[in-house]
Amino acid sequence: MNYNILWLGIGFTGQAMFSMRFLIQWLYTEKHKRSVIPVAFWYFSILGGVTLFAYAIYRADPVFVVGQGAGLLIYSRNLYFIMKERESR
Repeated sequence: MNYNILWLGIGFTGQAMFSMRFLIQWLYTEKHKRSVIPVAFWYFSILGGVTLFAYAIYRADPVFVVGQGAGLLIYSRNLYFIMKERESR
């Protein structure tokens, strides 16, 4: 098995999931006729971020690892606040 091809597939999958969040945000905003960030945006951010984080570790790219790692903290924190707000309702 060629692990380089496998990891390229993982990297492209992560990038696709990460990019989906922009499509979701755009469609949601168009539907509501105002700028809105739906919860799915944050889930795709985490899914894409985790996948790209794994790919960055495999590639041993410290800049990419730090960038994705920091992003994961931010995305998780946003989901935490969303869930906390829903619980308080």
